[in-house]
Amino acid sequence: MDKVPMTRQGYAALLEKLRKAKTVDRQMIIKEIEVARGFGDLSENAEYEAAKEKQGLIEKQIKELEQKLTHAMVIDTR
Repeated sequence: MDKVPMTRQGYAALLEKLRKAKTVDRQMIIKEIEVARGFGDLSENAEYEAAKEKQGLIEKQIKELEQKLTHAMVIDTR
């Protein structure tokens, strides 16, 4: 994959999104999964399934952000 040009502000915004996804969002979904597990049988637990799906989406977002940052080329717009 080629380098993707972006401003310092754009790079910083992606870093912040990644930080939030890894810390706040991940922790929130871990708690949701724990609560859903408390509802009993996981095979018929809609809350658990929804939380696991949400976890998958967050992990996908994290990978995409990491990929973008890996291929970023910060440019000076002055």
